[in-house]
Amino acid sequence: MGPAPRCERAAPGSSGHGRAPRPACAMDLSVGYVARGRTLVTRRMMAQPDSDLEEDALKKDLKFYFMNPCEKYRARRQIPWKLGLQILKIVMVTTQLILFGLSNQLVVSFKEENTIAFKHLFLKGYSGVDEDDYSCSVYTQQDVYDSIFFAINQYCQLKNISLGTLGYEQDEDDVSGLQICKQQYKKGTMLPSNDTLNIDIAIETDCIHLEPQMLATKRSGDLKMINSSFFNFEFYRLIQIEISFQLKGIDLQTIHARELPDCYAFQNTITFNNRAHSGKVKIYFDSDADIQECKDWHISGSIQKNSQYILVFDGFVIVSCFASLILCTRSIILALKLQKRFVNFFLEKYKRHVCHADRLEFINGWYVLVIISDVMTIIGSIMKMEIKAKNLTSYDVCSILLGTSTLFVWVGVIRYLGYFQTYNVLILTMQASLPKVLRFCCCAGMIYLGYTFCGWIVLGPYHEKFEDLNTVAECLFSLVNGDDMFATFAQIQQKSTLVWLFSRLYLYSFISLFIYMILSLFIALITDSYDTIKKYQQNGFPVTDLHEFLKECSSTDYSKEPQASMPFICCCRRQGSDDNLILIN
Repeated sequence: MGPAPRCERAAPGSSGHGRAPRPACAMDLSVGYVARGRTLVTRRMMAQPDSDLEEDALKKDLKFYFMNPCEKYRARRQIPWKLGLQILKIVMVTTQLILFGLSNQLVVSFKEENTIAFKHLFLKGYSGVDEDDYSCSVYTQQDVYDSIFFAINQYCQLKNISLGTLGYEQDEDDVSGLQICKQQYKKGTMLPSNDTLNIDIAIETDCIHLEPQMLATKRSGDLKMINSSFFNFEFYRLIQIEISFQLKGIDLQTIHARELPDCYAFQNTITFNNRAHSGKVKIYFDSDADIQECKDWHISGSIQKNSQYILVFDGFVIVSCFASLILCTRSIILALKLQKRFVNFFLEKYKRHVCHADRLEFINGWYVLVIISDVMTIIGSIMKMEIKAKNLTSYDVCSILLGTSTLFVWVGVIRYLGYFQTYNVLILTMQASLPKVLRFCCCAGMIYLGYTFCGWIVLGPYHEKFEDLNTVAECLFSLVNGDDMFATFAQIQQKSTLVWLFSRLYLYSFISLFIYMILSLFIALITDSYDTIKKYQQNGFPVTDLHEFLKECSSTDYSKEPQASMPFICCCRRQGSDDNLILIN
């Protein structure tokens, strides 16, 4: 070892200051101590555990995930693409639905007007108003024969008497005609005066086919003579007679709406129902309209050009919905990955599992709703384009898809209204009361079903509103809402005093129980949830592990640029009083 360093004092006055200078060795030792201190700090920073860095990163990611679009823009200048796309999609989807609804309205009106016209054409003595669920009825044997041959003659003279664009159905090269079928018991005898009955309940069906060419050369009397064995009805054995025929029609009113016309195939059926053998034969008329592609059409004008514009608009709707679908699916995938990170970190650090409520915070139900809406809109738009091009005729399926998707799109707007305190109270109340309301409805539904079955079996023979289970359920639901009460009481037949007294007890007990007790409890459940939410907003919401974890994360500047005022109207700054609100993401 070398000799110890010596401290030499500097010459007096060499420093230029009034105080004595420090020894040179002291300065060397001071520099050494500072160097060693820096080394220790560096080593401590290097020795900082990776878990702390991971925890900080996780807190920042969680805090950013639960921000609303405006806060995300302030934090990282992330443009709210999903918000803008949803607003654009609302306008486009609603416009598309209105255009399709106007077109579908023409289809519905054409079907209904043709059905009314068919009833006036083929039903003898039709008054224009259906008697019940059937169109009209006859009470004598001669009226049955007259009604059958009236329909046959009208079918034969259709082109001369009809005001519509109707024609006969053609099957390849032949013209399909009119088919008459009768169903009757196989054999039997009946003597009501002696109270004797001998009948074979096996049902036999016999049919004849009449072509328009043959009907044009035959009179109704001749036709009855030629088919005398068929038209000789034994009414005590007769169950029903069915006349069926097909007609073709073209809807020209769509041309005025600048759309291509539709071709229709009408399957018409006239049924003489004698199943009850009560002396009253009910006549039913049923018309099923099937939209078909027109085989050969040539239309000049601006219709084709207008159809192309609508097809282009539908294409833009599909593109916007597809972009929304991709963005929302991506957000859900990232949320699930973030949930997995949080669950694993919580289990590793705190040695316990994350509760189910905190897991559900990562599953954004609004995104799921948007994805379902986008899928339905894409499928419905494709079907609408095919219908517009007359390659498809599924109006009902397309209506269900577009209607439901538009409903979901407008319901999804609630998510953005939830960023404001007033609307957030409404949404939170609905969420808080839903589980209790569902459990309450299950219990009340048991009582409701009991009243439904009881009313059907007891009051069914004496009241038209209790004839079948579906009608009974609808009648009772109307009573719960205070609708049509007096008519329900008054229409009960007083043929049986016992049943009449039971009906009073039945109706009074049901109305009193459901209106004064069950509905009041139902409203009380929602009111209780609303009061609870108001108290939470004043005193603070219950804190879960996730919320406690996020509280430890201080507000961090996520962008390196200075924050400036936002150019977006929607992204107004939130007040401090709103920070404790639970946002609906």
